Parts: sequence; structure tokens; C-alpha cells
Amino acid sequence: MSLRLARVAVATMFFINGFAFANWASRIAVIRQNLQLSAGELGTVLLGLPVGSLLSLPIAGWLTAHFGSKHVTAIAALVGCCMLPLIALAPSAWLLAAVLFVFGGAGDVLNIGMNAQAVSVENQWGKPIMSSFHGLYSAGGMLGATFGGIMAEAGFKPLSHFLVSSIIGIALLLGFFRFLLSNDAPVENNKPIFAKPNAMLWRLGLIAFFCMLGEGAMADWSSVFLAEISGTTAGLSTLGYTAFTMAMTAGRFFGDRLAQQLGQVRLIRLSGWLAGGGMSIALLIATPVWVVIGFGIVGLGLATVVPMVYSTAGRLQTMPASVAIAAVSTVGYTGFLIGPPVIGWLADLFNLRTALIIVAVLSFSMAVAAGKAKS
Repeated sequence: MSLRLARVAVATMFFINGFAFANWASRIAVIRQNLQLSAGELGTVLLGLPVGSLLSLPIAGWLTAHFGSKHVTAIAALVGCCMLPLIALAPSAWLLAAVLFVFGGAGDVLNIGMNAQAVSVENQWGKPIMSSFHGLYSAGGMLGATFGGIMAEAGFKPLSHFLVSSIIGIALLLGFFRFLLSNDAPVENNKPIFAKPNAMLWRLGLIAFFCMLGEGAMADWSSVFLAEISGTTAGLSTLGYTAFTMAMTAGRFFGDRLAQQLGQVRLIRLSGWLAGGGMSIALLIATPVWVVIGFGIVGLGLATVVPMVYSTAGRLQTMPASVAIAAVSTVGYTGFLIGPPVIGWLADLFNLRTALIIVAVLSFSMAVAAGKAKS
């Protein structure tokens, strides 16, 4: 089988994952209205997704190492696509939370499986290509959000919208499944299936934690900062996050070339300084134009960190790639979960501008930690 086709197939799995999640996210407001949920009730319901994601990560590593990343990736993608219509059909808050729990779990099982596939393809390719895979996830997210907006504007209800999205995802899965790599290395008896992170994995996980905390902060607080601190209108407040996501997507497509030229450790170090510098610009100048520019620089800085961390973890010889990626992802994803509420608490104590300093500090810390994460 052509390695190029395998690369396209793995990239398609990344696209499906981003596309499915963005379609759901684009209709949250309508689903909230349909179920007549208060803000607090919606917040509780939405916890189902990250809890499902976090609890699935160690299991995902075991499943992938035991059954092979090809089949785990395909089944998780199928389950995720099938969950989309069930989200729209959920008649109550608790059933919606339960469906989101499964949806989040399937998404992260897919995340581990497809990243294990990506590591295998990258090892055979002979040069860094991990960042481009994550670029397809970002592109899938952007296209999914756009598609969701179009479907909403055209008057489609969430069920019809999600059915179409599900069919698109399943069609892509069926079309490219056969090209996924099926020659995962068998698990050796002396390599653990469930693994406590060793010193190297803790360092990689810490870098992922710093990066993903920044990603979560940008997702939840960038628009608020631009609206409340810089005095922009509601319409313009989204420009900061738009700049962040567009820069992150572009950065991931250029990341492989930079990794080849600079090396992964130097690229992570540069990324930390870039992200910290971008956030510093946004916070110190705090005018609309410079906030948007600063957030774009943060996006460029954070773009390649997680792909490089996954690639490094997947090459460790102490455990299967899927288990190592799951261990690092668990530590990193914790940052994505706790970052936004911590920033909210700090904003209550001080103000949002002061609270967001944590993103700059941790970005600079990521640059320092990168020097100790050589594989």
C-alpha cells in the first residue's frame, strides 16, 4: 500500500475529528434554547464532554496498543459521527450530558488512535509531518464551524444539520479506512499497557499542559478580553479568536518544515517565546489592533507544540506509542480543562487583564522546559 495514501487517510481522520466537534459547537446556543437551559445548567451539561474525554484517555492508550490503531481509530470515528444526531435528539439535560460524555470519549479515543497512526506514518516517511496532520484537524474545525453557520442560516434544525454532518464524516471514514496502516508493532511483554508517566513523559506532559492551558484560555477568554478590556463592539470581539485560530492553522501547515530545519526541541522553545511575546503585546498595549495582532502571534506560537510533543512521545522506546501519547495527552488536557476556570477566578480577584498574564508566564515556562525534553 502506498505510504502517501496512508498519510492522506490519517489526515482525513484528523479532519473528521475537527469537523464533527465544530459542527456540534456551532449549534450549542440553539440546543440550549430548545431544552430551555439556564447558563448554569448548560455549564453543568457541557461538563459531560470533557469528563468523557479525560476518563477515556488511559483506556484509549490500552485499546490502541492492544487492538491496533487502525481499528480503534475507525470505530471511534464511527461512534463520534453517530453521536451527532443523538445530541440533537436528547430530550433532557441529563441525557444530553450522557450523550456528550460518549461523544467526548469517542473523540479522545479517536485522538489517541489517529495520533498513533500519525507517528507510524511519520516514522516511515523519514521526516517531520506530524504538524500537518494537526493542521487538518484545525482546518476541519474551521470548515465545520462554517458549515454549521451555513446550515443554521439556511434554517436547518440541529437534527437535520447533524445528520448531514454525520453522513459526511461516515462517508469520508468508509472511503479512507482501508488505507490506514495496519502493521502496528505488537505489544511486548515488558512494555506496559497502562503506564504511569516517567520523567521524560512528565516533562513532555508539562509542556503540553502549558500549551493547552493557553489554548483553553484563548478559546474562552479572548473575545471577552477584546470586548471588555479594549472596548470593542460585540461584533469585533470575535476578531481576536479568529486571528488566533487562523494563525494556529497556518502555523501547523508550516510547522513540519520548521521542525526539519530547527529540530523539534528548538521549535518548541521558539514557540514558547513567540506565544509569550504575543500575549505580552496584547496585554501591555491593550488596544484593539494590537490585541488582535498579539493573539495571532499567540496562535502561531502554540500551533506546533502539541504535534511536536506527541511526535516525541510516540518515538519513546519504553512503551507503545499510543500509551505514551495517552499519558502525555492526559496531563496536557488537564491544562485545557482547568485553565479557563482558573483565569475566571483570578479575573474576579483582580481583573481579566491581570489573569491572562498566566498565559504569558506559562508560555515562557514552556520555552524553558523544552530544553529538558530531548528524546
